[in-house]
Amino acid sequence: MAQEIQSQYGKITIREEVIATVSGVAAMECYGLVGMAPRNVQEELTDLLRRDNFERGVDVQFNEDSISIQLYIVVEYGVKISEVAKNVQERVKYVVETMLGLKVDSVNVKVQSVRVTGAKRK
Repeated sequence: MAQEIQSQYGKITIREEVIATVSGVAAMECYGLVGMAPRNVQEELTDLLRRDNFERGVDVQFNEDSISIQLYIVVEYGVKISEVAKNVQERVKYVVETMLGLKVDSVNVKVQSVRVTGAKRK
């Protein structure tokens, strides 16, 4: 699927993969986010075949004249999960709206896992 925008010069079509990639990159810039989680088993298998997969864990829903984005994330142990999720929501909405010129209705964040990174075990 794609989002179409009509401008004075013609039609602009933005593919779902582009929106998902921009959303994934924006989310990964947030502190406390370790990575994106696969949405389903099929995506997990697909990840083995791809190298750069910024759209992993991003689901884009097209509405009448706007979009909704759902992100599946993995956060770092020890951070305040609600703050990380809120930062991800704000960052993704801002970047998608300014970079792509699309209206974002909502950014839903689903925390799939917590990962312990850099911990020393005895």
